[in-house]
Amino acid sequence: MIASDVRQQAVPSGPHKMPKASASDPLRAAAEKLEAGFWAEMLKSAQPEDNKNSFSSGIGETQFASFLRTAHADALVRGGGLGLAETIYQSLLKQNNA
Repeated sequence: MIASDVRQQAVPSGPHKMPKASASDPLRAAAEKLEAGFWAEMLKSAQPEDNKNSFSSGIGETQFASFLRTAHADALVRGGGLGLAETIYQSLLKQNNA
């Protein structure tokens, strides 16, 4: 196997659709929650410095910014995300069945 074949197999293309997590599958729900947490931290780090002006930085914004990040992170995971949740899920399945 040559290096280009390995790279093509290691990097899947397109969005990574996972079946929706259900109460009957706690491993999938845990994997999605972990990826959402990752996304939330990345979004927090990517957020620009506070721009104080008359239209932002009110008490409501500072209190609810984390809720917005969490909602965005959950939406990213539902949309396929990075595929991290699927990788984690498969790993958890292997560990549970071993």
